[in-house]
Amino acid sequence: MPRAVASHILVKTEAEALDLKKKIETEGASFADLAKQHSSCPSGRSGGSLGEFAKGAMVPEFDVVVFSDLPINEVSAPVKTQFGYHLLKVEKRLG
Repeated sequence: MPRAVASHILVKTEAEALDLKKKIETEGASFADLAKQHSSCPSGRSGGSLGEFAKGAMVPEFDVVVFSDLPINEVSAPVKTQFGYHLLKVEKRLG
């Protein structure tokens, strides 16, 4: 079964997610630092790290992005789930 190592930032609105993505891409802001400051998920305290997980372990919207062709270490477009809007960053894909 495919596995990945990924991080995310969870916020309430798409506008907030887009603003954080812009800070990372155009201002060189640290994904981990922004996760610590802005993410409403407990993983934010550890820079947004979700650790290693198998396909199917997270909500389906995550799997679509994490196990897609999103380049390693590139920040995704905002992903909407029942929890809010996520920015995802895949650090590694295994198997």
